[in-house]
Amino acid sequence: MIFHLVPLTDWTADPDAPYAPPSLAAEGFVHCSADRATALAIADARYRDVRGTLLAVELDEAALLPDVRREGASGDRYPHVLGPLNRDAVIRVWQVVRGSSGGPAALTPWQPVP
Repeated sequence: MIFHLVPLTDWTADPDAPYAPPSLAAEGFVHCSADRATALAIADARYRDVRGTLLAVELDEAALLPDVRREGASGDRYPHVLGPLNRDAVIRVWQVVRGSSGGPAALTPWQPVP
């Protein structure tokens, strides 16, 4: 399993289409994390100032349609998906819970509002 961090508003903007974040067009891949601890560390480093709900989408790497690359020394921690995320590869969606300092503290199951 791998994780992709995404603001709720971006994830739910077009729920019937594969998800393609800006990094796909800009860099040619979707940034992911190899485990929950790394996802939380990235949330702290890159998303601390992002307001609103932040999600960690857990993906079944084997079910992703695009290739996944794990390159270089950091490849095991930061896999790259080389195309849009097909939503049927999603195993779970987690909400990043912020601690009292504002930084991410935990992942809890996300419950969409009907």
